[in-house]
Amino acid sequence: MPGTKQHSDLSAPYFGRYSYSRAELIADGVVHAVGIVLAIAAGSAFLAVAAFHTATGEYVAAVFYVVSLLTVLSISCAYNLWPPTPAKWILRRFDHAAIYALIAGTYTPFLAQLDDRRTAATLLALVWGAAAVGIATKLFLPGRFDRLSIVFYLGIGWSGAAIFATLLSSLPATTLWLILAGGVVYSCGVIFFIWQNLKFQTALWHGFVVTGAGLHLAAVIDCMVIDRL
Repeated sequence: MPGTKQHSDLSAPYFGRYSYSRAELIADGVVHAVGIVLAIAAGSAFLAVAAFHTATGEYVAAVFYVVSLLTVLSISCAYNLWPPTPAKWILRRFDHAAIYALIAGTYTPFLAQLDDRRTAATLLALVWGAAAVGIATKLFLPGRFDRLSIVFYLGIGWSGAAIFATLLSSLPATTLWLILAGGVVYSCGVIFFIWQNLKFQTALWHGFVVTGAGLHLAAVIDCMVIDRL
């Protein structure tokens, strides 16, 4: 995930300068470690139990979501803790691209629950299509549209509001509240993402990411397991 203090220097083999203190790196590492451990534990338990409560298509959607969550946390950890070398610039591309995969992956299990299959398929195609464009931009045009990408992340993330009535009729109330809470936490975290000069900025930003991801994971568990018990 993004969050590195830097200035624009596209002539360098990697983008910017990295000037974190040891304490900031340790704090960021702890946040990532907590997120990865919890995602592995909760994600594995969820998939094990969900196998007995979901149809094949729903389960595949759940697997996509858990894989995307673990991927984004793992790549983010590698990128943010990697020393400033040309390899860090490459990791940055995959880190930023993985965010799009997580957004689309998060939508997938919820859209699999909708009774209106045409609406679900349409939004799924739009979300994954937008994510594919974002991923390609980050991989092949790195550093070109970083500010615009923040708007794009938020736009894709909140696009589900366009079918709120459908979501309201298809998903449990607790699930909807958890989805909303996760979206708000992610969005509030953007404040710390852009606050580049703040001490422990990356640890704070990633703390919001881990919290938002945890709320969305709880939402998936609620609608695909708890609500069916």
